[in-house]
Amino acid sequence: MAEYNDDNITTLEWDEHIRTRPGMYIGKLGDGSAHDDGIYVLFKEVIDNAIDEFMQGFGKTIEISIKENKVSIRDYGRGIPLTKVVDCVSKMNTGGKFKEGTAFDNSIGMNGVGVKAVNALSTYFFVQSVRDGQKKTAEFSCGKLVEESPLQLCEERNGTLVSFIPDGSIFENYHWYIDYVEKMIWNYAYLNRGLSIVLNGKRFISKNGLLDLINNNIGNDALYEPIHLEDGDFEFALVHTDRKYGEEYYSFVNSQNTTQGGTHQQAFREAIVKTFRDFYKKDFDPNDIRNSVVAALSIKVKEPIFESQTKTKLGSTYMRPGGTTIRNYVNDIVSKLLDKYLHMHLDVADIILKKIQESEKERKEIAGIKKQSKETQKKVSLHNRKLRDCRYHFNTNDARGVETTIFITEGDSASGSITMSRDANTQAVFSLRGKPLNTYNTNKSALYRNEELSLLQAALNIEDGLDGLRYNNIVIATDADADGMHIRILMLTFFLQYFPDLVKAGHVYILETPLFRVRNKQQTHYCYSDEKKAEAIKKCGAKAEITRFKGLGEISPQEFKNFIGKNIRLEPVVLSKDVDIRHLLDYFMGKNTSERTQFVMDNLREEIDLVAN
Repeated sequence: MAEYNDDNITTLEWDEHIRTRPGMYIGKLGDGSAHDDGIYVLFKEVIDNAIDEFMQGFGKTIEISIKENKVSIRDYGRGIPLTKVVDCVSKMNTGGKFKEGTAFDNSIGMNGVGVKAVNALSTYFFVQSVRDGQKKTAEFSCGKLVEESPLQLCEERNGTLVSFIPDGSIFENYHWYIDYVEKMIWNYAYLNRGLSIVLNGKRFISKNGLLDLINNNIGNDALYEPIHLEDGDFEFALVHTDRKYGEEYYSFVNSQNTTQGGTHQQAFREAIVKTFRDFYKKDFDPNDIRNSVVAALSIKVKEPIFESQTKTKLGSTYMRPGGTTIRNYVNDIVSKLLDKYLHMHLDVADIILKKIQESEKERKEIAGIKKQSKETQKKVSLHNRKLRDCRYHFNTNDARGVETTIFITEGDSASGSITMSRDANTQAVFSLRGKPLNTYNTNKSALYRNEELSLLQAALNIEDGLDGLRYNNIVIATDADADGMHIRILMLTFFLQYFPDLVKAGHVYILETPLFRVRNKQQTHYCYSDEKKAEAIKKCGAKAEITRFKGLGEISPQEFKNFIGKNIRLEPVVLSKDVDIRHLLDYFMGKNTSERTQFVMDNLREEIDLVAN
């Protein structure tokens, strides 16, 4: 056994600890392909401070620039007190949000950590504060002070500027997905009416708050004009849609997007069930009431307690220490406002009642099929050959839950290679036996009748919503041929038809694997495009061995480790706010054959493989 003595005890500086254990501060690292990757947490930590200034009534504009890898965020608030600029960005547990009733109330950042993590995890970090005609600047690298300016006179407007470049040695091969950044900025705009945010010259502003959020995310699916109500520290908007399944929630605490919900979201879901039951005087099943609901809610909580530094799930029970519980507060407001609205808008109440009754009817019709499906799931649960599970899971608050991934593969060959090369702690594999059922325009009875899709639903644990989701990342891994592309679109159809909120929440990805391997005796190159293949051939010479990977099963398990480990390439499935899911599915999976055929003909191109002599 190894000795344990004084030499084993190590004390790290603040920046060394963050760089050694970054997951404690920003969750997972990633390369930017996932919405919750570390670089977006860094971005959020900086803009949160600017939002806090606006919430306190200072500065109506935030200017953001993202050029290549450099991010700059300039607010026009009060500016950091000039003598404390360096301390506020480089001393842990230092900030202006600890003393009660002083500079901030209901703020987002409360721990005195956020911007220090950005500093420590960036190769370049610059901060500038302007207050009343004076300016202070400082530059850091990986948390170490590089240069600090003395106080200078200036004519700039008050406020703070922070620029940073994430460390490429920590966030390997990272890149910014502007779609993710724009979604974050829209959320800040919705939650802060009157705030103007400018990203690379594009302005984001909301006049109607959460009502704008709902309207921008439902397209033409609303069954009635969305309900938008607010009272004090709570605002919500909701609408039933003609989507067949699922619930979709956008929840916020002090302008922080709580993507994993929390006590406020659970209280809201309970409150709408209670209110509708009381109004209609019938004990409807909660799932029938909430089916196809799209809702947004925002609450302001004093000294919020989040379940992690990344603040994606609210853990607070009380609105403020020693005060009213969040559950009672939300229930009271929703019951009062929503009940009043329904009595004043009986036409809307009739539409909602009809929708609830339709959901109830379908649920009862498929109850027998569902029961039979459950029995099938139980029979195979002890030895489900389709699922090779992992040890940690997303829904159990495991330390590594955020890393969990399930690969949906086609056939035993591909799943065998991934299974042998995966990390069994965080990576699971679900094997399809071929092309799955085309679920376009079907109802849930088709899902329960289909053993394969029923088992997949059970493996993901999403039948009753996303709260029980077992894997953070759902990765479709198919061959790079026509059959593989067909299976990919069939799986996307399955998710968009039955679980669109899963896609909208950013959990679904496409696995990118190399198309070619080019090698000689000295070097090997894996190429993801024809252009990279041509470059590799030049490096390896004309006599290089060229292999075309048409199927995942052709890649050996030893090689596969390179493509699903830290260098994994994932293409996120992103739906912009302008996408109409019904039209999208109808176009690709419906019966408009001539229209689709013409599109294929207009975009057809011939590819010729280079054959090495």
